Amino acid sequence: MANILTSRPMAKYNITEKKEKAAAYRSLVSPQLMDELKEKILDKILIHQKYKDKTYSAKQLAEELGTNTRYISAVVNVRFHTNYTSFINKFRIEEAMTLLVDKRYQDLNMEDISDMVGFANRQSFYASFYKINGITPREYKIRHSIQPPTGEQKNDKHSTAKKRTKK
Repeated sequence: MANILTSRPMAKYNITEKKEKAAAYRSLVSPQLMDELKEKILDKILIHQKYKDKTYSAKQLAEELGTNTRYISAVVNVRFHTNYTSFINKFRIEEAMTLLVDKRYQDLNMEDISDMVGFANRQSFYASFYKINGITPREYKIRHSIQPPTGEQKNDKHSTAKKRTKK
């Protein structure tokens, strides 16, 4: 009976068909070609920093690598266990995390950071950042920024050290 209940919604939403279809084209890409495309994808996206380009698509990547978007999708799904958009956003968020705690960029607002790492808008940036880290970019910045101690804390530390040396 459980199979009947689960198969109805699945059939209604074509989940079974879609999974079978996806698996079929993934199996057409040989493991050797997958490994080769994986390295080429990493080179374009990470080394050449194409993830910073707001308009860079899987179609453009496929054209530059001399393949098609189905192969790109298959490789990203199988080798990186995610979809193309999440794959790209991961690199954007990693860079944003670095920029958020870098003193050289402390005066930039979230829109500036978002733009620098390749997001088209602040909402997409916040949504992706929260999905990956479980906190907003602003919260991340506050938690991970190196805060100089206040004058009172400095005095307490120094006075404690002086007391220890006197004893």
